[in-house]
Amino acid sequence: MIAKADWYDIRRASSTKPATYRCPFCDQRLTAMSEHALVRPLGLGEGRRHAHIECVARAREAGQLPTRSEWLRAQPRRRWWPFSRG
Repeated sequence: MIAKADWYDIRRASSTKPATYRCPFCDQRLTAMSEHALVRPLGLGEGRRHAHIECVARAREAGQLPTRSEWLRAQPRRRWWPFSRG
């Protein structure tokens, strides 16, 4: 399972390392040598998960994996001028 976070860093990944991972979305196996996605909560190294690209695309369509830029756009805007006009 992917850790709950405000936003996620998502990138494509593949490796020549002979490792096998389990996709947190479909619970199926994927090899490091196949093209897949690396998902990191808040862009940090902790909690990163390897997932199928198709599973990540479905989760993104469902609104489960917002990127940092999407999260920032959804935040309330701060007033930049501290004095009121009057």
